Amino acid sequence: MTPAAGAVVVAKESSAERRMKILLVDDTPENLVSLEAALSGLREELVLAGSGKEALRHLLHDDFAAILLDVRMPEMDGFETAELIRSRPRSRQIPILFLTGYRNEEHLFRGYDLGAVDFLFKPIVPEVLRSKVAVFVELSRSNAKLKEQADVLRKQAEVLQKAEQKFRGLLEAAPDAMVMCRPDGEIVMVNSQAEIVFGIGRDRLISNSIRTLVPEWSFVLAPGRPAEQRLDRGVELVAKREGGVEFPVEIRSSPLDTEDGVVVTSTIRDISGRKKVEEQIRLLNASLEERVLARTDELLRSNEELQQFAYAASHDLQEPLRTVSIYAQLLARRYQGRLHAEADQFINAIVENAGRMETLIHDLLDFSRVEARGSDFFAPMMCDDALDDAIGNLTPLIEESGTGIERHPLPAVMGDPVQLTRLFQNLLVNAIKFRNTEPPRIHVSARAVGDEWVFAVKDNGIGIEPQYAEKIFGIFRVLHPRDKMPGSGMGLAICRKIVSRHEGRIWVESELGKGATFLFTLPKK
Repeated sequence: MTPAAGAVVVAKESSAERRMKILLVDDTPENLVSLEAALSGLREELVLAGSGKEALRHLLHDDFAAILLDVRMPEMDGFETAELIRSRPRSRQIPILFLTGYRNEEHLFRGYDLGAVDFLFKPIVPEVLRSKVAVFVELSRSNAKLKEQADVLRKQAEVLQKAEQKFRGLLEAAPDAMVMCRPDGEIVMVNSQAEIVFGIGRDRLISNSIRTLVPEWSFVLAPGRPAEQRLDRGVELVAKREGGVEFPVEIRSSPLDTEDGVVVTSTIRDISGRKKVEEQIRLLNASLEERVLARTDELLRSNEELQQFAYAASHDLQEPLRTVSIYAQLLARRYQGRLHAEADQFINAIVENAGRMETLIHDLLDFSRVEARGSDFFAPMMCDDALDDAIGNLTPLIEESGTGIERHPLPAVMGDPVQLTRLFQNLLVNAIKFRNTEPPRIHVSARAVGDEWVFAVKDNGIGIEPQYAEKIFGIFRVLHPRDKMPGSGMGLAICRKIVSRHEGRIWVESELGKGATFLFTLPKK
């Protein structure tokens, strides 16, 4: 049951239970007592008045189902009183029954002209009086019911009117075209934005089919679910403006159950601008992809040329450098102590720097060769085997330094065995080289994180300040004087190059004086 229907029922019950008021007007108290006794069986509320003026005072505040009015009264007789009653809008419709002891046609005509509904002649028969008054009481009660029901319906209409006004306001405020239609497509309501989008007036849209605007529009009410719970996803269709001009739209349709049946509300958005932007983005992406591919090819060619240059330069530099180194060593052996003391220092400096230069060239050559090894060198391998080879290559250094190595089982990966051996070897050498006064202690482990393995090589060495954590992976980058910590500064650069070639990352976590942990990742392939 709707709230409005419930209000009607309450109104009916209140009218049925209410006692109706009856006004008895007579200047003789005995007559009032007789009338009151005759009507007491009706169980209604009886109001007594001893004069016309007193009756009028009651009528100022109360409504009555009927008025029994004596004709002959002093000061103001019944006819004068009735005339004043009829002159007031509030009491104009109250039925008046005149009480008189004389049968006078003139009185009858005058009474009926004043709106009397009946005349009762004295002596009054109680049964007749009750019967006639009961009829008017029931009429008054029925009128009261109708009035209450009319008030309820009026309030309902006001609520519905306000709701409709609010709905129309929301409909008009919508930024998109809104078209309400029946399931067969007949348009019942549109907003002003629909007129703007399609260039067609509202009067021409109403009762027309939405398919004249969007030919492929369709909406199927699937059984088993309330209409208000079903909502079509937005779909892109082609719409037509006035004159048949086509343009793209995005449309969403939602059904609503109403008293007149299901109404489908379609939100239609013109996406011409969006389509243009999407096309521009597509063209830009295509152009960008072409430019990226071209730039990538250029970088690959440039990188290859640089690798070839580095390889050729380092290879060609080795021969003259080797000649310089040999002759410097010969000078040192043959003329040691025979020349001036400074000459011995100069010869030793030449030998030392020639050796350092040879090491730099050798490391540079190794760096350039990392990318030269193609994917054909990749194969399934055990990282434990690569670590074993690295430890084997460093056995003299490990024994001399008293290094202890703790290792956990390492996983199998797809990689280049030679380069991964070089990776572990460089990290072990780094840990042994940068040790403190205690013997080096190195811990090698790996753990799975997502779709990659994270390897860790941890030492108890001198550590690295955090601000240098990225710089140490650069080419020829060293953090200590070469006379204290010999090296070319290429070891960690080669490590990064190898890890990058294996689609991984490498970084260091360290604090000065607290050792360092070098971590790198390899894909789980």
